[in-house]
Amino acid sequence: MAIFRATLLMLLILVCLTTYEIHVHASEGAEAEGREGAVKIDCSGRCKGRCSKSSRPNLCLRACNSCCFRCNCVPPGTHGNHHLCPCYASITTRGGRLKCP
Repeated sequence: MAIFRATLLMLLILVCLTTYEIHVHASEGAEAEGREGAVKIDCSGRCKGRCSKSSRPNLCLRACNSCCFRCNCVPPGTHGNHHLCPCYASITTRGGRLKCP
């Protein structure tokens, strides 16, 4: 009788873990599908324009490209307009300052 209970308990745990793994993989697939469905923008070209008047262009380009690859968006102009790209405006550094130029 004890072997039957132990076997039943192990099967129940196995079913729970399998269900959890299926759920996790399904949600990851849906997220990836949403990202791949969007058309990728030319980050290097947009960031080159965004950082054209920066006093530190290399630093600006590095930060801008990083933000662009995450958000697939770069606000127009050389400064400001963060409201047109909310994801871009929400990324901060460890110190709490805005990362994206």
